[in-house]
Amino acid sequence: MFYSTELITPLGTVTLASDGDALCGLWFHGQKYFAASISGAMHQKDGLEIFRETKNWLERYFTGKRPEIRELPLRPIGSEFRQNVWKILCEIPYGEVTTYGEIAQRIADEWGLESMSAQAVGGAVGHNPISIIIPCHRVVGSDGNLTGYAGGIEKKRKLLEHEGAVL
Repeated sequence: MFYSTELITPLGTVTLASDGDALCGLWFHGQKYFAASISGAMHQKDGLEIFRETKNWLERYFTGKRPEIRELPLRPIGSEFRQNVWKILCEIPYGEVTTYGEIAQRIADEWGLESMSAQAVGGAVGHNPISIIIPCHRVVGSDGNLTGYAGGIEKKRKLLEHEGAVL
């Protein structure tokens, strides 16, 4: 069973999802793949501890603090490949960016492959179910252009500007 609540952020309303213990989703309203990783209905339950913790994390983030990803119990739902990509996203430092190609090369190296498709990485990044906290907004195209953010390029730009990323 999954639970949900809503929160208004400086970038718009988001829906949080949990299995009762860990955060499983954070989506902007109207974003691509909204709640795609959640099977079945979500039941509104505003008072969960994980929701209080996540709201506190987001408040600190949007007021210029740098809360650590590891402060929250996260349980994104996805394939082994996607999980691997999302783990790498969590290692991108605040205010920095990397490319889809760099992530693809890292996965290829870790899995003992000659190469990995940057497009496949892009698909996994785009399906990240925990926006902002798992920082998929920190991934840019090989030429440094802002591409492929399920919440919209303008939100991606604002998140990167908020973090002081040099583009």
